[in-house]
Amino acid sequence: MNNITLGLEVLLRDPARWLRKERTGLICNPATIDHGFRHAADQFHAHPAINLTALFGPQHGIRGETQDNMIEWEGFHDRRTGVMAYSLYGTVRKPTPDMLAEVDVLVFDVPDVGTRVYTFIYTMALAMQAAREQGKRVVVCDRPNPINGIDIEGSLLESGHESFVGMFPIPMRHGLTVGELARMFNEEFGIGCDLEIVPVEGWQRHWYLDETDAPWVLPSPNMPTVETAVVYPGTVYVEGTQLSEGRGTTRPFEINGAPYADAYELAAHLNHQSLPGVYFRPHSFQPTFQKHARQLCHGVQIHVLDRQTFKPVLTGIALIKAMHDLYPQDFAWQAPPYEYVFDRLPFDVIAGTTKLRAQIESGVSLADIAASWHADERQFAQQRQPYLLY
Repeated sequence: MNNITLGLEVLLRDPARWLRKERTGLICNPATIDHGFRHAADQFHAHPAINLTALFGPQHGIRGETQDNMIEWEGFHDRRTGVMAYSLYGTVRKPTPDMLAEVDVLVFDVPDVGTRVYTFIYTMALAMQAAREQGKRVVVCDRPNPINGIDIEGSLLESGHESFVGMFPIPMRHGLTVGELARMFNEEFGIGCDLEIVPVEGWQRHWYLDETDAPWVLPSPNMPTVETAVVYPGTVYVEGTQLSEGRGTTRPFEINGAPYADAYELAAHLNHQSLPGVYFRPHSFQPTFQKHARQLCHGVQIHVLDRQTFKPVLTGIALIKAMHDLYPQDFAWQAPPYEYVFDRLPFDVIAGTTKLRAQIESGVSLADIAASWHADERQFAQQRQPYLLY
């Protein structure tokens, strides 16, 4: 087990260095904790050198108050601290001047899971934009990328396909920490706010989170484990179809299927492709909520055998392509809306392009689909280089 010090813990060692005793707003969620599982909001509120004046919650809330729908709580006084708490996932996603009126420095400390479509990193980006516009500083407490900081996979989001699950041209698996993303958003993509990153100490890029002593707390209700995060860059695409991505089961994103599928036929079809580092086990399940709730679904559980060779994006697209090809009369794309987008198919919003759906529908081979990403992956590997901290 490798010992690391989280950015939050580095900040709390000497808060005056980072916060200058200014009025402080904190963007946080239930996973904003230290090694002792103590929540940052509680620690900021209790610390004599920190003047906590506002709290802000991304999707699912500051302390996990909400599940996943589009309009959530707007504002309340946090019961533990008494500090005013504002939602940044509802009718407002960018902090308003009124929200920041009592804030001089805005601290962001929300774990990412290493995937482009996770909304938290865009809450960070919009907060950075608001801070620039309103003359506030931003401090990002960094945390490790839980699925390592090396691997890159998938195409870049295309211009014209921006959304709250994809504001900038980055690949589905980006291999960056939150702090590195903040630097890239700020400099490469032109936000231009007054930004400081509180680094993680002791982390090495090739480590997954469970190779460190850092605690894991599910950052969102359907991200229960590091194993979920490992498959998520691929099976998040399933949200753009009428297949169940396993929400309403104990293994979301690892279990996928639909009522009309044949689990054994699907598993055999996928295993025959010899995808690296993975085995597809036939599995039937009944989701308790969301798509196909209380219906018997048939599909596969994704078992990652070797994380070093496993390609989650390739695997997720292989699954969707298999369902499309095996069950053409039943397979369907999910209808809008998706994450505040009402005029595009959710699959295209997730993919950041219409090309991927067109490739699946027109029968392009899996190998050719993956090959179409390679230029983007090489470009991003070079583009991200100046922003790496570790």
